[in-house]
Amino acid sequence: MFEILFLGTSASAPSAKRGLSGQIVSHNEYRFLIDCGEGTQRQILQSGIGFKRLTRILLTHGHLDHILGLGGLLSTFLRWEAIDELEIFGGRQTLDRVHTLLYDVVLRGNQPPMPLKMNEIKAGTFFEAEDFTVTAFPVTHKGPDCLGYLFEEKARRPFLAEKADALGVPFGPERRELVAGNAVTLPDGKRVTPDDVLGPVERGSKFILVGDAGKTDNLLEVCKDADGLVIESTYLDEEADMAKQFSHLTARMGAELALKAGVKKLILTHISRRYREKDVLAEAQSVFPNTVVARDFDNYQIKREMQDGYR
Repeated sequence: MFEILFLGTSASAPSAKRGLSGQIVSHNEYRFLIDCGEGTQRQILQSGIGFKRLTRILLTHGHLDHILGLGGLLSTFLRWEAIDELEIFGGRQTLDRVHTLLYDVVLRGNQPPMPLKMNEIKAGTFFEAEDFTVTAFPVTHKGPDCLGYLFEEKARRPFLAEKADALGVPFGPERRELVAGNAVTLPDGKRVTPDDVLGPVERGSKFILVGDAGKTDNLLEVCKDADGLVIESTYLDEEADMAKQFSHLTARMGAELALKAGVKKLILTHISRRYREKDVLAEAQSVFPNTVVARDFDNYQIKREMQDGYR
């Protein structure tokens, strides 16, 4: 299961109720800050999630409404908060702009208060934990190096506790060994194999996050069968020509992508101040009913949908 906390959901400029782009994606002990618009540090504090373990920042692209908050965040780390290290991931030109912001404007010849790494990434898997991966994929927007991110749990065989109980497998290391794929011998001499207590292979949760985008046809394959899709919705269909001019999406375009890709849940963000939220929602739901419009501090869980509901 993945969780996403929205820190900022406005497009281009903040509004009275919406900050600029920023989300925290969590999986167990791991946290990833996706984009860092102006004011993100305050949103982190106001959300109550704090800065602990917030050591990885993934950037979708280098536009100021997605990176300007990095200056304030580093300033906070200089004076008030302490973390062990900070890694920033993004395309080459995005990182070049971030480097200028942090080293020329904020630090100005001083050293960062923690090891600071700038990690250039391209399309492909760049982070792997024991049970999930993070993969970057190209997104079409103004300028090069625009990326989206795929969070995906690794396939696994579920542990069938009722079968283990029937075979007399005690709680503790024996069950851990079986989950790890190793056979065990019980105190009475009975040998139990993983096939005795593990079910068929199941895929894990699949979660897609897209920043600013100007088209969706190149996103169809990566979004296929996703349990959750977060994507921008800067315009309504009535201003589709303007959306195309500025390389953004309409609510209808995001919904049509979700429908074609077989997405389970669509979450729209990057909402322009020119529209009412209910109008954005209505346009998307007319195409894809399981749509929500994110607000600042909304928190969603992304789980794999089973035939009999969510696990």
